[in-house]
Amino acid sequence: MHRSASRLTRILACAAVPVMLVVAGCSSDSGSKKESDGSSSSAPDAKKSAAAVAQAKFAELPDPCKAISAKTITSLVPKAKSKAGSPATSSDTSARAGCSWNGLDDNGVKGSQYRWLDVGFTRFDSDQALGSGAKRAEDDLTKQLAKTRTAEGAKKITEAPVSGIGEEATKVTYDLTKTGEDFKYATIVARTGNVVVTLTYNGAGYAGAKTPSGADILKDAERATKEAVAAVADANAADDDKPSPSASPSKSAKSSN
Repeated sequence: MHRSASRLTRILACAAVPVMLVVAGCSSDSGSKKESDGSSSSAPDAKKSAAAVAQAKFAELPDPCKAISAKTITSLVPKAKSKAGSPATSSDTSARAGCSWNGLDDNGVKGSQYRWLDVGFTRFDSDQALGSGAKRAEDDLTKQLAKTRTAEGAKKITEAPVSGIGEEATKVTYDLTKTGEDFKYATIVARTGNVVVTLTYNGAGYAGAKTPSGADILKDAERATKEAVAAVADANAADDDKPSPSASPSKSAKSSN
């Protein structure tokens, strides 16, 4: 009887407290254990962090005014006002840089040939929230092409992929009339790793001179773009070539010799 009375007293005590307290204090040990096991099993999921994005391939940009060889500049812009080029304004040349050349080759009564060359570099770092540098560069390439396609006054626009320049490249050619002359344009947008290279080359004949061939303008633009893309790798090669600390002989090794 004593044992039954104690059990009855315990049941009545539990019935008198709020429901939440009954669950917490009057449930069996096995129920508490299940709840504990459930919490511990979800803990590893809560601790999992988002997968890290791939590291950006390139950390530096080349000097844009030296990214294309002097020989090529002389060939594409024979009478450039400045062979050294005119650098674009940039608040951070490690992320965005550019350079341009222009000149008028005056042939007297035979007329004149005008040429203009511009190259721009944009580098993207990898960002956990924005994505890898390469993916961000891919997105920018698409944007640059969209801007080129909608150039004001452009006529006879053609677009096609280009092989052998970076990891991906597209060429856009078109005609444009300005200052009373017919210009031939070629723009190539290329991506190498996390860097986008945008190069535009155009030309026109003045004072009765013949309009340059669109095929020649495109060929020269491709040639210059290849050099610009190669310059990106060259600008970052210095860091890759540096020997690691472990590769250098230690002082103790020198003394033992």
